[in-house]
Amino acid sequence: MVTSRDLDRIGPGDPRYGAVVDRRFNKRFAAAPDYVRVARSTEDVAAAVGDAVREGRRLVVTGGGHCLEAFVSDPEVKVILDVSAMKRIAFDPERAAVVIEAGATVGEAFRALAERWGVVVPLGEHPAIGTGGHVAGGAFGFLCRQLGLAADYLHAVEVVTVNGEGRPEIVVATREPSDPNHDLWWGLTGAGGGNFGVVTRQWFRSTTVTGAGPATVLPPAPPSMTTFRAEWSWADLDRAAFARICRNHRAWSERTAGADSPYATLWTLIELHRKQFGKLIVRGASTAGDAAGQQIDDLLAALGEGTVAPGNCQRARHSWLEFALDPFPDMFAMPPGGVSVKVKDALLRRGLDDRQIDVAFDHLTSADHDVMGGMLGMASYGGAINLVPPDATASAQRDAILDLACTTGWLDPRDEDKNLVWVRAFYRALFADGGGVPAPGDAYAGAFINHPDVDLADPALNTSGVPWPTLYFRDGYPRLQRVKARWDPKDVFHHALSIRAARG
Repeated sequence: MVTSRDLDRIGPGDPRYGAVVDRRFNKRFAAAPDYVRVARSTEDVAAAVGDAVREGRRLVVTGGGHCLEAFVSDPEVKVILDVSAMKRIAFDPERAAVVIEAGATVGEAFRALAERWGVVVPLGEHPAIGTGGHVAGGAFGFLCRQLGLAADYLHAVEVVTVNGEGRPEIVVATREPSDPNHDLWWGLTGAGGGNFGVVTRQWFRSTTVTGAGPATVLPPAPPSMTTFRAEWSWADLDRAAFARICRNHRAWSERTAGADSPYATLWTLIELHRKQFGKLIVRGASTAGDAAGQQIDDLLAALGEGTVAPGNCQRARHSWLEFALDPFPDMFAMPPGGVSVKVKDALLRRGLDDRQIDVAFDHLTSADHDVMGGMLGMASYGGAINLVPPDATASAQRDAILDLACTTGWLDPRDEDKNLVWVRAFYRALFADGGGVPAPGDAYAGAFINHPDVDLADPALNTSGVPWPTLYFRDGYPRLQRVKARWDPKDVFHHALSIRAARG
């Protein structure tokens, strides 16, 4: 058993401190904890959690460092527990499931699954994301329309919780309804990280398999991935041409949203960049093998129908692993020192309507704001995701077809205010009919907690009357509150958008 004495307390004077504190995707926020601890086992995690609770220091967990808000880089945080050294991946014959420790990244998981057993879990897009927090928030990626969310494959999860006496406990919760810890498993299929405890290990197994070997308990990895990228020049577009492209995208997205669509094996992203950037981009990836070329042709023809056709189309065919470990290099490229970002997410049940298209054109072409990094992106969703009942997991949005993000990024801290003003005004105008947010209804399905946005909890920016927990968790929030009350009664694990326990 590892005790607290075996864990170094890494302070600000230690070079290892910066290696953890500065490992963050969003450079907008900075952390300054009293100390950092690096866990290499579940017992390490329990020891670190116990020490922090006894000392009265607020503790948070980091893995890949890809949180978009200041959940880790919070001035009130006094201890950061780094689980990124916990990377073991193996097959567990007792559970007939693949077990992945929480510090393994998406890329490391993809590699191990493909090279050892030829299988895949439909994890997220960026290979550097840590799997622990990623899966707890639902997790969608390039294979989501074909295979669903990664959380749909979560068979069991090991968590370090803190009981009512303030003592850490190591708990395993499973998918089995008879499991007395089943509610904790359910909460960790979509509530997000930092709510109930520290995830240390996750077991993955398909709900439909009958085999018991590592090559049979998960879907086979795709034989290949065909990627494409095409673009329009803003110089060729006026309001009418832009609107027709967006309407074409709406029609395509709605027509191909079903899991039974022949295009369910095609993931796409349309990037409507600011006019200053000079172009709009559409890109995607297909697992359809020899049929991928026709899928891409069909999409590009549909987007260009009656207007300017996308040009400069580049295509390539890769092995699955080659793609998964370096997907769309230009999309994920970062300048030296990183970038500050603000992402405002929404899940859509249908494409943008004509009013929203006009809003998008105005905000993308307006000369009132010098915002080079601004963009409206729409990624394909739906497909197999929507085959799962909304209450089967805590990922309740099982009726969306697109994931939308209003995004902006900047390098100079002095540019923060103008970027925030622009992106907030854009988002608020897009969802003006919903009180400035994607309130669940005929058109919108709420928002995705793995793309957190604290603005949704601000009554000045969310005037819908729909509270932020409903936007993220829909009808499942009261159940999540009960999970919180049971497993984190002292509210040790919390942040700006964490679950609030049910009282009384």
